[in-house]
Amino acid sequence: MNHMSIYLKNKVLTDNLRTTPVYVALFNNGAEVAQPSYTRQTITFIAPTDGQTSNSADILFPIAGENWGDITHIGIFDSLTGGNLLFKSPAEFVKTIDVSSQYKIPKNYLIVRLK
Repeated sequence: MNHMSIYLKNKVLTDNLRTTPVYVALFNNGAEVAQPSYTRQTITFIAPTDGQTSNSADILFPIAGENWGDITHIGIFDSLTGGNLLFKSPAEFVKTIDVSSQYKIPKNYLIVRLK
């Protein structure tokens, strides 16, 4: 068998994204941003339905103290530093973060969907 039931999809999402802290990360050129002013941000998810969930509040990254470059991907980790990459996907659009810029992910914008 190769198809998960909706029940199992919702359980996997709950067990991995709602019962323990998870953190959102930004990537450019295949690597996570590595600048002094950058840090992963805590993310909380709504209860999954139909095998998908989304962030329950806006996510604001720190104001950049240096150039972070083009943000091309977004990832979710199980730790504030190091840890395991749980999900990674291209950003809907590329955004350049220069000095004094801030990256924001609006509420319900970061959707994790199991197919």
